[in-house]
Amino acid sequence: MVEVKLHSCAGGFALDVACEMTAPLTVIFGPSGAGKSTLLRMIAGTAQPERGLVRLDGETLTDTERKIHRRPGRRGVMLASQQAALFPQMTVEGNVGFGLRELAREARAERIAEALEVVGAEALAQRRVATLSGGEAQRVALARALAPRPRLLLLDEPLSALDTEARDGVMTALLRWLGEHNIQTMVVTHDAVDALRTQAEVVRMHEGRVTAQGAAMDVLTEERRRLLERLGATERLQPR
Repeated sequence: MVEVKLHSCAGGFALDVACEMTAPLTVIFGPSGAGKSTLLRMIAGTAQPERGLVRLDGETLTDTERKIHRRPGRRGVMLASQQAALFPQMTVEGNVGFGLRELAREARAERIAEALEVVGAEALAQRRVATLSGGEAQRVALARALAPRPRLLLLDEPLSALDTEARDGVMTALLRWLGEHNIQTMVVTHDAVDALRTQAEVVRMHEGRVTAQGAAMDVLTEERRRLLERLGATERLQPR
Protein backbone atom coordinates (compact mmCIF):
# COMPACT_ATOMS: atom_id res chain seq x y z
CA MET A 1 0.00 0.00 0.00
CA VAL A 2 1.19 3.48 -0.89
CA GLU A 3 0.00 6.39 1.23
CA VAL A 4 0.76 9.97 0.21
CA LYS A 5 -0.07 13.37 1.67
CA LEU A 6 1.92 15.89 -0.32
CA HIS A 7 1.94 19.63 -0.81
CA SER A 8 4.35 21.57 -2.96
CA CYS A 9 4.30 24.83 -4.86
CA ALA A 10 6.98 25.73 -7.40
CA GLY A 11 7.02 27.85 -10.52
CA GLY A 12 3.37 28.72 -10.17
CA PHE A 13 2.27 25.08 -10.03
CA ALA A 14 0.74 23.69 -6.83
CA LEU A 15 0.58 19.99 -6.03
CA ASP A 16 -1.85 19.06 -3.27
CA VAL A 17 -2.47 15.30 -3.12
CA ALA A 18 -3.76 12.99 -0.39
CA CYS A 19 -4.68 9.41 -1.24
CA GLU A 20 -3.97 5.73 -0.62
CA MET A 21 -3.21 3.25 -3.39
CA THR A 22 -3.72 -0.38 -2.46
CA ALA A 23 -4.34 -2.09 -5.81
CA PRO A 24 -1.60 -4.19 -7.45
CA LEU A 25 -1.82 -1.84 -10.46
CA THR A 26 -2.81 1.83 -10.29
CA VAL A 27 -3.05 4.10 -13.33
CA ILE A 28 -2.36 7.79 -12.71
CA PHE A 29 -4.44 9.48 -15.40
CA GLY A 30 -4.74 13.09 -16.45
CA PRO A 31 -3.73 15.72 -19.00
CA SER A 32 -0.21 17.05 -19.41
CA GLY A 33 0.67 19.35 -16.54
CA ALA A 34 -1.68 17.64 -14.07
CA GLY A 35 1.18 16.75 -11.71
CA LYS A 36 1.38 13.02 -12.49
CA SER A 37 5.15 12.90 -13.00
CA THR A 38 5.78 15.15 -10.00
CA LEU A 39 3.77 12.77 -7.83
CA LEU A 40 5.86 9.79 -8.98
CA ARG A 41 9.15 11.61 -8.41
CA MET A 42 8.12 12.47 -4.85
CA ILE A 43 7.21 8.85 -4.16
CA ALA A 44 10.54 7.75 -5.65
CA GLY A 45 12.39 10.32 -3.56
CA THR A 46 13.99 12.17 -6.47
CA ALA A 47 11.90 15.23 -5.59
CA GLN A 48 10.86 16.52 -2.18
CA PRO A 49 7.58 18.18 -1.16
CA GLU A 50 7.42 21.36 0.88
CA ARG A 51 5.45 19.36 3.39
CA GLY A 52 3.90 15.94 3.58
CA LEU A 53 4.64 12.26 3.83
CA VAL A 54 5.05 9.10 1.79
CA ARG A 55 4.54 5.65 3.29
CA LEU A 56 5.04 2.27 1.63
CA ASP A 57 3.44 -0.71 3.37
CA GLY A 58 3.39 1.31 6.58
CA GLU A 59 7.06 2.28 6.36
CA THR A 60 7.79 6.01 6.28
CA LEU A 61 9.90 7.09 3.32
CA THR A 62 9.25 10.83 3.57
CA ASP A 63 7.92 12.87 6.46
CA THR A 64 8.78 16.56 6.37
CA GLU A 65 7.50 17.18 9.89
CA ARG A 66 9.85 14.54 11.32
CA LYS A 67 12.61 15.46 8.85
CA ILE A 68 12.66 11.99 7.29
CA HIS A 69 13.72 11.61 3.69
CA ARG A 70 15.04 8.22 2.71
CA ARG A 71 17.38 8.36 -0.27
CA PRO A 72 15.97 7.04 -3.58
CA GLY A 73 18.31 4.05 -3.62
CA ARG A 74 17.18 3.00 -0.14
CA ARG A 75 13.41 2.97 -0.75
CA GLY A 76 12.92 -0.28 -2.63
CA VAL A 77 11.27 1.84 -5.32
CA MET A 78 12.26 1.99 -8.98
CA LEU A 79 11.18 4.67 -11.45
CA ALA A 80 11.26 4.30 -15.25
CA SER A 81 10.35 7.39 -17.27
CA GLN A 82 10.22 8.60 -20.88
CA GLN A 83 13.82 9.80 -20.62
CA ALA A 84 15.97 6.66 -20.61
CA ALA A 85 18.79 7.88 -18.35
CA LEU A 86 21.35 5.16 -19.10
CA PHE A 87 25.08 5.08 -18.45
CA PRO A 88 26.64 5.72 -21.89
CA GLN A 89 29.99 4.13 -21.03
CA MET A 90 28.38 0.77 -20.23
CA THR A 91 26.84 -1.99 -22.28
CA VAL A 92 23.14 -2.77 -22.04
CA GLU A 93 24.00 -5.69 -19.77
CA GLY A 94 26.04 -3.41 -17.52
CA ASN A 95 23.20 -0.90 -17.26
CA VAL A 96 20.57 -3.50 -16.36
CA GLY A 97 22.84 -5.09 -13.77
CA PHE A 98 23.99 -1.83 -12.20
CA GLY A 99 21.70 -2.14 -9.16
CA LEU A 100 22.48 -5.82 -8.59
CA ARG A 101 26.01 -5.62 -7.26
CA GLU A 102 25.12 -7.38 -4.01
CA LEU A 103 24.06 -10.53 -5.90
CA ALA A 104 26.42 -13.36 -6.75
CA ARG A 105 27.58 -13.41 -10.38
CA GLU A 106 25.29 -16.26 -11.47
CA ALA A 107 22.21 -14.77 -9.79
CA ARG A 108 23.04 -11.37 -11.26
CA ALA A 109 23.30 -12.81 -14.76
CA GLU A 110 19.95 -14.57 -14.34
CA ARG A 111 18.24 -11.36 -13.22
CA ILE A 112 19.68 -9.41 -16.17
CA ALA A 113 18.57 -12.06 -18.67
CA GLU A 114 15.10 -12.24 -17.12
CA ALA A 115 14.57 -8.46 -17.20
CA LEU A 116 15.74 -8.17 -20.80
CA GLU A 117 13.44 -11.02 -21.82
CA VAL A 118 10.40 -9.33 -20.25
CA VAL A 119 10.95 -6.19 -22.36
CA GLY A 120 11.96 -8.09 -25.51
CA ALA A 121 15.55 -6.84 -25.52
CA GLU A 122 17.59 -10.05 -25.11
CA ALA A 123 19.48 -9.40 -28.35
CA LEU A 124 20.72 -6.03 -27.08
CA ALA A 125 22.69 -7.34 -24.09
CA GLN A 126 26.18 -6.63 -25.49
CA ARG A 127 25.30 -3.43 -27.33
CA ARG A 128 26.66 -0.04 -26.30
CA VAL A 129 24.08 2.52 -25.23
CA ALA A 130 25.20 4.98 -27.91
CA THR A 131 24.09 2.54 -30.62
CA LEU A 132 20.53 2.15 -29.34
CA SER A 133 17.45 3.71 -30.90
CA GLY A 134 15.05 5.66 -28.70
CA GLY A 135 12.70 2.70 -28.37
CA GLU A 136 15.55 0.30 -27.60
CA ALA A 137 16.89 2.64 -24.92
CA GLN A 138 13.45 2.80 -23.29
CA ARG A 139 13.23 -1.00 -23.22
CA VAL A 140 16.64 -1.16 -21.53
CA ALA A 141 15.73 1.52 -18.97
CA LEU A 142 12.59 -0.43 -18.10
CA ALA A 143 14.60 -3.66 -17.77
CA ARG A 144 16.98 -1.89 -15.38
CA ALA A 145 14.01 -0.89 -13.20
CA LEU A 146 12.71 -4.48 -13.17
CA ALA A 147 15.97 -6.28 -12.42
CA PRO A 148 16.12 -5.50 -8.65
CA ARG A 149 12.49 -6.69 -8.25
CA PRO A 150 11.50 -3.55 -6.32
CA ARG A 151 8.80 -3.31 -3.70
CA LEU A 152 7.15 -0.61 -5.80
CA LEU A 153 7.55 0.07 -9.53
CA LEU A 154 6.74 3.54 -10.91
CA LEU A 155 6.28 3.85 -14.68
CA ASP A 156 6.05 7.32 -16.22
CA GLU A 157 5.07 6.54 -19.81
CA PRO A 158 8.30 4.52 -20.19
CA LEU A 159 7.46 3.11 -23.65
CA SER A 160 6.37 6.29 -25.41
CA ALA A 161 8.99 5.82 -28.17
CA LEU A 162 7.55 2.44 -29.22
CA ASP A 163 4.77 1.97 -31.74
CA THR A 164 1.40 0.73 -30.51
CA GLU A 165 1.95 -2.93 -31.38
CA ALA A 166 5.38 -3.08 -29.74
CA ARG A 167 4.17 -1.18 -26.67
CA ASP A 168 1.21 -3.53 -26.24
CA GLY A 169 3.48 -6.55 -26.50
CA VAL A 170 5.86 -5.27 -23.82
CA MET A 171 3.02 -4.24 -21.51
CA THR A 172 1.38 -7.66 -21.79
CA ALA A 173 4.62 -9.42 -20.83
CA LEU A 174 5.32 -6.84 -18.12
CA LEU A 175 1.93 -7.16 -16.44
CA ARG A 176 2.28 -10.94 -16.41
CA TRP A 177 5.74 -10.67 -14.81
CA LEU A 178 4.57 -8.15 -12.21
CA GLY A 179 1.74 -10.46 -11.19
CA GLU A 180 4.12 -13.40 -10.85
CA HIS A 181 6.41 -11.40 -8.54
CA ASN A 182 3.66 -9.54 -6.66
CA ILE A 183 5.13 -6.09 -7.30
CA GLN A 184 2.84 -3.12 -6.75
CA THR A 185 2.95 -0.80 -9.75
CA MET A 186 1.85 2.72 -10.62
CA VAL A 187 1.63 3.76 -14.28
CA VAL A 188 1.29 7.32 -15.56
CA THR A 189 -0.66 7.96 -18.75
CA HIS A 190 -2.75 10.66 -20.40
CA ASP A 191 -4.23 8.14 -22.87
CA ALA A 192 -7.70 6.96 -21.90
CA VAL A 193 -7.38 3.88 -24.12
CA ASP A 194 -4.33 2.72 -22.17
CA ALA A 195 -6.07 3.37 -18.86
CA LEU A 196 -9.24 1.51 -19.83
CA ARG A 197 -7.33 -1.44 -21.29
CA THR A 198 -5.61 -2.24 -18.00
CA GLN A 199 -8.89 -2.48 -16.03
CA ALA A 200 -6.86 -1.23 -13.07
CA GLU A 201 -7.65 1.24 -10.33
CA VAL A 202 -7.41 4.78 -11.67
CA VAL A 203 -6.34 7.92 -9.83
CA ARG A 204 -7.46 10.87 -11.90
CA MET A 205 -5.50 14.12 -11.55
CA HIS A 206 -6.13 17.67 -12.72
CA GLU A 207 -4.14 20.80 -11.90
CA GLY A 208 -2.17 19.11 -9.13
CA ARG A 209 -5.10 17.49 -7.36
CA VAL A 210 -6.81 14.09 -7.28
CA THR A 211 -10.29 14.55 -8.70
CA ALA A 212 -11.44 10.91 -8.67
CA GLN A 213 -10.24 7.45 -7.68
CA GLY A 214 -11.69 4.02 -8.37
CA ALA A 215 -12.19 1.38 -11.06
CA ALA A 216 -11.27 2.49 -14.58
CA MET A 217 -14.79 1.88 -15.91
CA ASP A 218 -16.20 4.17 -13.20
CA VAL A 219 -13.61 6.96 -13.18
CA LEU A 220 -13.30 7.18 -16.97
CA THR A 221 -16.98 6.98 -17.85
CA GLU A 222 -16.92 10.12 -20.01
CA GLU A 223 -13.73 9.09 -21.85
CA ARG A 224 -15.20 5.65 -22.51
CA ARG A 225 -18.38 7.20 -23.92
CA ARG A 226 -16.39 9.42 -26.28
CA LEU A 227 -14.27 6.50 -27.43
CA LEU A 228 -17.34 4.40 -28.17
CA GLU A 229 -18.93 7.29 -30.08
CA ARG A 230 -15.75 7.75 -32.11
CA LEU A 231 -15.62 4.02 -32.85
CA GLY A 232 -19.25 4.05 -33.93
CA ALA A 233 -18.65 7.03 -36.24
CA THR A 234 -15.65 5.27 -37.77
CA GLU A 235 -17.65 2.12 -38.42
CA ARG A 236 -20.44 4.12 -40.10
CA LEU A 237 -17.89 5.62 -42.49
CA GLN A 238 -16.55 2.22 -43.58
CA PRO A 239 -17.57 1.14 -47.13
CA ARG A 240 -20.04 -1.71 -47.24
